[in-house]
Amino acid sequence: MKYQKNQVIAFLFFMCMSATSCYSQNETGSRLLKFEKEITLSNVKGRIDHIDINIKDQIAYIAALGNNTLEIVDLKSGKVTGSIKGLDEPQGVAYIVRHNEILIANGGTGECGFYNALTLKKTGSIKLADDADDVRYDGDADKIYVGYGSGGIAIFNAADHKQVGNITLSAHPESFQLDPKVNKLWVNLPGSGMVGVADLKQLKLIAKWSKLLPRANFPMAYDDTQHRIIVGYRLPAKLIVYDSGTGKEIFSASMVGDVDDLYWDKTNKQILISGGTGSVNIFKQTGNTSYQKIADVKTRNGARTSLYVPELKLFLIAARANGDQKAALLVYKINP
Repeated sequence: MKYQKNQVIAFLFFMCMSATSCYSQNETGSRLLKFEKEITLSNVKGRIDHIDINIKDQIAYIAALGNNTLEIVDLKSGKVTGSIKGLDEPQGVAYIVRHNEILIANGGTGECGFYNALTLKKTGSIKLADDADDVRYDGDADKIYVGYGSGGIAIFNAADHKQVGNITLSAHPESFQLDPKVNKLWVNLPGSGMVGVADLKQLKLIAKWSKLLPRANFPMAYDDTQHRIIVGYRLPAKLIVYDSGTGKEIFSASMVGDVDDLYWDKTNKQILISGGTGSVNIFKQTGNTSYQKIADVKTRNGARTSLYVPELKLFLIAARANGDQKAALLVYKINP
């Protein structure tokens, strides 16, 4: 009986080691994205949305949508140092470096609130229609772009908190990118099954790149050197690279599921992709029109929102609370 028990223990140990080995074999390229630390967001519940950063002071701002707060995290100390409460489904966030302010876009009310980054006191507000979402800041022009409602991108002056323009769209905008040098803005419109191209002078759509499949295009990145738009789709999980001028498809490949953010790393010619199925994919450009997946690094289930910080060589991932696991900001170092 004792012999049989030992056999069972040995068999279970072997199976456990085999499973561990298989898991390790499935994870590739972990040296390229090295885990540094986990910063616990103890009081955060529910979904987490966009992230931005004050690079000089290494302060991250995390829109805790389900918690109705903005969490402020000091990356150097690894601690939460503040919180802006009483928000209504905060989605987009931008640190406005020229004015040392934070803009928070609220999905529930459509309010875009400005806050002093030191005191966290409110300094201004602009009311949009509901579902104020993703935000981009053009530092050279000192203008802020906010996607909102059932189809619009509002344009603000950062200095005086006034709305100065609007681009009408056919559906709610998800991620978008702009290039003032060519006066264009590209925007994901999953509700219309397309990528829209807007003229920044005319403030209107001038092109539509429509697709029946794949669908659910949420994240987008821009390669301003090679003039390419990089889009992540959820149904099915697909990465597609387009020529930014013509909309011609250059490359496509399967990728991590439930994607929410992706970035172009121009220094290393890599695409960084975070997915809610629990991993980060890295695609390396290997030729003029070819990219190869070189990493699939395990993170946490549901950890799909991220921020690439090239100046600090960091990749930040927001992980929502899940069971016994508390919400956290996962900090990774990028190693070329």
